Amino acid sequence: MSIFSLALRNLLHRPWVTALSLILAALGTGLISLILLLNWQLEQQFDRNLAGIDLVVGAKGSPLQLMMSSMYHISSPTGNVPLDGVKPFLNPEHPYIELGVPLALGDSYRGRRIVGTRPAFFDLYGAELGKGNMWTKPMDVVAGATAARELGLAIGDTFQSSHGLIEDDDLTHRDAPEFRITGILAPTGTVADLILITPAESLWAVHDTHDHAEESHAEGTHYNVTGPLSAYTDRSITSVLIRFRGNSVTALNMQRSINENTEMQAVTPTIQLAELFATVGQGEKVLRQLGYVVVAVSVLSIFIGLYNSLDQRRGELALLRSLGAGPPKLFGLLMLEGTLTAIAGALLGLMVSHLGIAVIARYFSETYRYDFRALVFLPQEWWLLLGAGVVGVIAAAIPAHRASRTDVHSTLSQ
Repeated sequence: MSIFSLALRNLLHRPWVTALSLILAALGTGLISLILLLNWQLEQQFDRNLAGIDLVVGAKGSPLQLMMSSMYHISSPTGNVPLDGVKPFLNPEHPYIELGVPLALGDSYRGRRIVGTRPAFFDLYGAELGKGNMWTKPMDVVAGATAARELGLAIGDTFQSSHGLIEDDDLTHRDAPEFRITGILAPTGTVADLILITPAESLWAVHDTHDHAEESHAEGTHYNVTGPLSAYTDRSITSVLIRFRGNSVTALNMQRSINENTEMQAVTPTIQLAELFATVGQGEKVLRQLGYVVVAVSVLSIFIGLYNSLDQRRGELALLRSLGAGPPKLFGLLMLEGTLTAIAGALLGLMVSHLGIAVIARYFSETYRYDFRALVFLPQEWWLLLGAGVVGVIAAAIPAHRASRTDVHSTLSQ
């Protein structure tokens, strides 16, 4: 019988002690792995959707809420601002602004946000059409790849929007014009995959339905849905996404100027994300430390299990010695038992953490319409497995040393 088979049989011979050690090792490793996976996925989602945006300008309120609603579409807007107030940021000849993208928010379809904007929005995320055509008039919609797939939308489909992000039949604009799918984007891996994109005029038309003349105007050809919004008056939008030309001092001071001299607020996304991660990082730190504590307890459990079993196994160890197994082999036997327990527990923990990510991914998809992936393996997880082997070695070192010093004659003569 090989030393591996013997170690495995010894572990199975004391199932409750082995099970406790496995569970503790799995809890510690799984908790640390879950934190690593969550942190990595959140950072990937947020960083990918920064899209080079330097400033978000919108209504006063919570800076974080303005950023999350305008860039990540997982919160309610802070309000609307007059179009006249943001026209300078939409000027393509602005000396300090490379790109200004207007957003009109407020409606959704089955929980997927409808974003009223301009074609420059697609440039922010490098989005290209996968099927169909770009919009040509109000109420035309280009759907993100994920949104189209999950909502079962195809070219030519029509629907009516609802107010807000809640799926509530009572909030549907039943008397408003219908939206029509004209195109579906190729996957981008960004927030553009998750939303329904339309000209800003579409959102105005929906909320002007009590004025039948306005409704007829919205459905006609009077609007130039690819032209600048600056041509309109007495209208409002939700926010503007701004990308600067370089890093001039004037551009860097623009945020302060807007906040101090206008009724609007300007938010720097990178600063808001840094503050958000700093807040989330405190909880992450506590949970990670808890994981280390559980790992330490699992080391103690493996050590106690092996150490206490030595008295019961003295005859077995002495018999192995008499059959030719030297001290190194007995030492290796105990070390292998400890290492197998720790690594098996770590593998179980990694499985549980990825199942946990699958559950969390479903929650995020249903609540925030964001996609998390369960089948993602990080390099740090290989280090966790290596660390588990080290933990097993540390836990088994003293019992293994004691086993290697088993006295054959005194044990067998008892």
